[in-house]
Amino acid sequence: MKIERDAPVGVFDSGVGGLTVAREIMRNLPSEKIVYFGDTARVPYGSKSRETIIRYSRQIIRFLQEQEVKAIVVACNTASAFALDAVRHELDIPIIGVIEPGARIAAQETRNKRVGVIGTEGTVGSGIHAEYLKKLDPEIKVIGKPCPLFVPLVEEGWLHDPVTVEVATRYLRELKEKEIDTLILGCTHYPLLRSTIGQVMGEGVRLVNPAYETALELGRLLKEQDLLSTGKQQEEFPYRFYVSDLADKFKEFANSILPYDVEMTQKIDIEKY
Repeated sequence: MKIERDAPVGVFDSGVGGLTVAREIMRNLPSEKIVYFGDTARVPYGSKSRETIIRYSRQIIRFLQEQEVKAIVVACNTASAFALDAVRHELDIPIIGVIEPGARIAAQETRNKRVGVIGTEGTVGSGIHAEYLKKLDPEIKVIGKPCPLFVPLVEEGWLHDPVTVEVATRYLRELKEKEIDTLILGCTHYPLLRSTIGQVMGEGVRLVNPAYETALELGRLLKEQDLLSTGKQQEEFPYRFYVSDLADKFKEFANSILPYDVEMTQKIDIEKY
């Protein structure tokens, strides 16, 4: 099967968090078209079993393949942790997750070999970052910390609120005590709290934004496979958004964080895939 260079890239997440990945793709690969799917009916993924997440991911991938995407980005840490290896060999197009690109940069950046990872209970509990970091450098010590309240605070729009600073201070105290020098923002919502997290952690800690690293990784992958868009096929709507529920709420949040006005968000029945 010949993959079209000017076909869109598929991006999916359990909800709105993956929009931070879409945003970095828009900024760093401006000629690429995107089909985004947010599983807003079944969010959150962080508390679900591996089997369930693999099933959801397969359904979404089938939907994206129907949209004739040329590559897929799993813009969800939990799905990257639980489903990526299970589905990778089932596809004839490239697929990447958000965990490996972030871990790779963290391993390069750390000086004292103490790396922190914050994320949902599911992501931190899976130990996937630690496993990947230790493959890159067995000497790295990984300290994980679930920060479950960050997601609702982001979705509430409280990015710089005193409440958010207080919550971040409590969550991150332990990581500061363990003297990490590099911190992976291991949930796609967290880059939106970057300035608050940076303020709490202080200047000596390098924050790794996997959304940005994933966009760069996608660019390298497309180039390698000769799939970079020619940019010739201009479309009125280069970015299409689909959700499994609550399209208006999704659109409102998307418009608050994307550098692009989201005109169309369509609700689809993901269960039929």
